Amino acid sequence: MPETSRRAAAVAPFLAMDVMAAAAARDRAGAATVHMEVGQPSAPAPRPVIEAARAVLESGRVPYTEALGMHALRERIARHYRETYGVAVESERVVVTTGSSAGFILAFLSLFDAGARVAVPQPGYPAYRSILSALDLVPAPMVLRDEERYAPTAAALRATHAAAPLAGVLVMSPANPSGTVIVPERLGELCAAARALGLPFVSDEIYHGLAYGVPTATALQFDPDAIVINSFSKYYCMTGWRIGWMVVPAGLVRAVERLAQNLYISAPYLSQVAALAAFDAREELDAVRDGYARNRAILLDAFPGLGLGRTHPADGAFYLYADVANLTNDATAFCRRMLDEAGVAATPGVDFDPAEGAHHVRFSFAGSEAECREAVTRLKVWLKG
Repeated sequence: MPETSRRAAAVAPFLAMDVMAAAAARDRAGAATVHMEVGQPSAPAPRPVIEAARAVLESGRVPYTEALGMHALRERIARHYRETYGVAVESERVVVTTGSSAGFILAFLSLFDAGARVAVPQPGYPAYRSILSALDLVPAPMVLRDEERYAPTAAALRATHAAAPLAGVLVMSPANPSGTVIVPERLGELCAAARALGLPFVSDEIYHGLAYGVPTATALQFDPDAIVINSFSKYYCMTGWRIGWMVVPAGLVRAVERLAQNLYISAPYLSQVAALAAFDAREELDAVRDGYARNRAILLDAFPGLGLGRTHPADGAFYLYADVANLTNDATAFCRRMLDEAGVAATPGVDFDPAEGAHHVRFSFAGSEAECREAVTRLKVWLKG
């Protein structure tokens, strides 16, 4: 039996996926579960997406594309930046990827050598740390403060760099798990701080399109050389299609292309054609987002009365990050009991913050309004029982 590699051993489990597996086993056993553990829209892909994919399948030919993606899709994504943010992006700088996950791998491999330290938000998406570790890079926690709404600041970036020199920085807005949106002024300050320190700036914008009454900005508005990563998974309701994109500086395109050619040849043609059609489904997708807004309101109204502690207002994305210190200091055990006893699946905060997450739980409100109301009912009985 071959031994596990050092790289594989360094990668922590993705607890949200572990909870999802446990909840799925519960479902198979016939026990109904309210799923709030993963960031997955319950709405189907929009109609134009399904119709475009059906037409491709009926043609019978699903080929490779260029490693950087279909020319038409790259052009449409570039147009999206002009229309949505007023930013001119050349289509040649757009790279179509197999989900945002491939975008992170391509960005990290093209920017950093082994041993480089890269600042990542804490709390933050756990795969940042794991991908960096698997690539022999060093994730450097940029600790986010509760009193600052878990929003990264230029001061936090400078402090992280002063503690030990960084090679780059990654931020996310809207954020997972907190739902925090970095206001445009602060995002500009972050970009300026990174530029002054000589650090490449990677901006995860996968939840753009999902904000609730607050403005969102792309890092490209403040730094034309920022590396932006986005995806069709969240706003566009296409998680399993595994299709995303990057915008990279012109000088990085060829390096990213070489890596993409060798790592996965190209993103799936079927998903690329479908993604192109997704831009024509704004009305349908905005209606889905409005449903998330209603779910958010239900949970923000109910959670204080359930004793679930303080939650942040969740400016964007579809998560509430609840401080449950009044109930437990072992969020993993708490979530296990909540699943077993109340039938509500949620993710322990240690997935996002190994240092302080043991008294936090992340609840996804990407499901239906009925599911959110059912979760509140179940939690009320369980927590008051």
